[in-house]
Amino acid sequence: MSKLLHIQCSPRGQRSASIAVATEFLQAYQASHPDDQIETLDLWATSLPEFDGETLNAKYAVLGGESHTAAERQAWDAVVQLTEHFKSADKYLISLPMWNFSMPYKLKHYIDLIAQPGLTFSYTPEEGYKGLVTGKPIVAVYARGGAYGPGTGAEAYDQQSTYLKQVLGFIGFTGIQEIFVEPTLAGPDAKQGAIASASMLAAKLASDF
Repeated sequence: MSKLLHIQCSPRGQRSASIAVATEFLQAYQASHPDDQIETLDLWATSLPEFDGETLNAKYAVLGGESHTAAERQAWDAVVQLTEHFKSADKYLISLPMWNFSMPYKLKHYIDLIAQPGLTFSYTPEEGYKGLVTGKPIVAVYARGGAYGPGTGAEAYDQQSTYLKQVLGFIGFTGIQEIFVEPTLAGPDAKQGAIASASMLAAKLASDF
């Protein structure tokens, strides 16, 4: 039995295009993988620790090969717990809207917490940086109000998928599969068409995921 972790990044609930397509993916996945566990981590309903003060000091202690103080250890334990929960999954689905050409700050906060030395990546002078979360498949569902794909002339504005792919690759993911839901702000018909098209692709990917 495998565990699929869905990281849900939109606060819009039933009005969210990314959640709508992710739901289609999960339904198709459950139908074809009835024994697997599915967990949804709603970042808007999750209390994430701040990354400052003793937590930041603890990270630099790790980077410097130094021991943690008691306060740093307590702060770092919260980061370790969150990251170990992330790594406990066998497969991943991330659904996110585009905000200001990038991603919601809740997802950036989450990434800043789990992208940590010794937990999701390592560094040595001989090998450089090395991702530690390897051999696990991942699908990303991107919802965007405009169109930013090849041939639109707006490709350079897409800091949503480009950043997510970069940071996921940094911590070890390869072969990231992507589903784009766009444009969602070109009118009701365009939105529904984008959701329908993306949902078909989601169902197809889920069956073999």
